[in-house]
Amino acid sequence: MSTLTPAGPTFGPREVKHGVRYRAIFPDHARTTPTVGRHLGALSVAGVAVRTIPQVPMNAIVIDGSVVVLPADTANGSVAVLRLTSVVATALELFERIWPDAVPLADRDLPDEADLSLREQEMLRLLALGATDEVAAAHLDISVRTVRRMVAQIMNRLGARSRFQAGVKAADRGWLLERAS
Repeated sequence: MSTLTPAGPTFGPREVKHGVRYRAIFPDHARTTPTVGRHLGALSVAGVAVRTIPQVPMNAIVIDGSVVVLPADTANGSVAVLRLTSVVATALELFERIWPDAVPLADRDLPDEADLSLREQEMLRLLALGATDEVAAAHLDISVRTVRRMVAQIMNRLGARSRFQAGVKAADRGWLLERAS
């Protein structure tokens, strides 16, 4: 089953059947929204391959490559179940074009109660001030490789594809604000 879901969860971990391949694409903001992030984590643990992209083009579920479920009326939550070969093929092609560029979700990427460790906060502060990886590593007394690994993990948690995008998303989330003492 393949799913494109811009509006939020359309199925839960209880519906995941053993031996069935599930892939789902959600919007990036789902990673950093605690409730939806926990839902994505539960889906991932249940065996769903979850990825995110900045904006999902349509809400659809494709089942067994032969049925497409689309929202029919958002006001009452009704759906349309379509078996038209051309509609199924179009939905699958859209999904397959998006899937390779979507960022995979890993358990460590999910939001938690303490968004960042103290070391991650300090590293982001240094990088926001313009410090290079080498300078940040020296200041934190860790290796450059560890700094790069930490940056990659934060980028993945935020669903960012570049350091610049990660900086914007970290700022939006409030991670770069100076804490009041």
